[in-house]
Amino acid sequence: MRSGFGLFIFQKGKSMGRRPTPPSQFPASFVALSGFTLICFSHLRWDFVFQRPQHLMRRFAHHSRVLYWEEPVSITDLDEPRLHIRDCPQTGVRVITPQLCAAGDPALNGEILKLLLDQHLASEPDPYIRWYYTPMMLPFSEHVPADCVIYDCMDELANFHGAPPELLPLEQRLLSQADVVFTGGYSLYEAKKDRHRDIHPVPSSVDVAHFSAARQPRTRATGHPPRFGFYGVIDERMDLELLAALADARPDWHIEVIGPIVKINPDDLPRRANLHFPGGLTYEELPACVCAWDVALMPFAINEATRFISPTKTPEYLAAGKPVVSTPITDVVRHYGDIEAVFVADRGEAFIAACEQALTLSHTPGSWLQEGDLTETDKTPECRFLWLRGLATTETDIR
Repeated sequence: MRSGFGLFIFQKGKSMGRRPTPPSQFPASFVALSGFTLICFSHLRWDFVFQRPQHLMRRFAHHSRVLYWEEPVSITDLDEPRLHIRDCPQTGVRVITPQLCAAGDPALNGEILKLLLDQHLASEPDPYIRWYYTPMMLPFSEHVPADCVIYDCMDELANFHGAPPELLPLEQRLLSQADVVFTGGYSLYEAKKDRHRDIHPVPSSVDVAHFSAARQPRTRATGHPPRFGFYGVIDERMDLELLAALADARPDWHIEVIGPIVKINPDDLPRRANLHFPGGLTYEELPACVCAWDVALMPFAINEATRFISPTKTPEYLAAGKPVVSTPITDVVRHYGDIEAVFVADRGEAFIAACEQALTLSHTPGSWLQEGDLTETDKTPECRFLWLRGLATTETDIR
């Protein structure tokens, strides 16, 4: 460990299968992560979908300088490579997007990115923390001196369609350099726990106050059809055949699937009169949208891309006061399978029947709303942020 310290979200000696230590019970040796320049290397655009990197980096920006380094974009007729730099007005995070010449030699991109990074860091104060969401950015950044290197593995990117062959070797290289590794869920932790000495499962958080706004009373005209919904990225993880089967089986149900379409052909989406793909919404718009639903859906395909996912939507939907119907994703079954408001069913008739049960529950007063609330008390972004921010000193303080 650099400088004689380690980064932990759990007290050492605690079982990884137990509930994480609440921030109020952190040992006195935990100190704030502040006074650093944190460089976050991410494959996700800052303005794409508001999720784990955005939740965490905007909170880190309250204590440290945060640079959010995005994947490069190729630009036609660009004279020379450059950085597009802007400061997010809501968070203070500095978003950096390398712009490369479309006509340039791709074999030189690594050296170009290294040069652009070095030129920018020359004006940024040290010490640095390097925080990775993708191993693909390691080759041009691993030379940067850092007091701590963190790999926040929120997805098994190697299982996604089109993953480059060098991803797995680079991940092993990143694991060998990282001081600490976080995973986006327990399934992913179990798959990687023997590959690093200091690895911890950190399922994503839910902004309860934000999504509980969806519990506002709503008025509907008589005869209004039941509404089912999903929000998130629409990609290879979505079971399109299941969506079509659900729409066909219940033509009187209104089903909307909200989010950007990525890595699949929009022409392959099932088209039905009662099945709608309205596009993406901002994070601020989600509660009002969910408020109109009766039941929230997680119609994920069971494939390699979903093998290790831990959907943040589960606690968000519960915080919004909606029953949830999901296909049997391992981490959903593990953490939410015994909650009354969460229905887990295989695709086909079982899934449709589960939707019927969830619809009935949505109109039934009872304790199911409170039960869902109890599962979210330690999953707020603030709690997750504090777990990630905790630095346990060993022999010396952070320099």
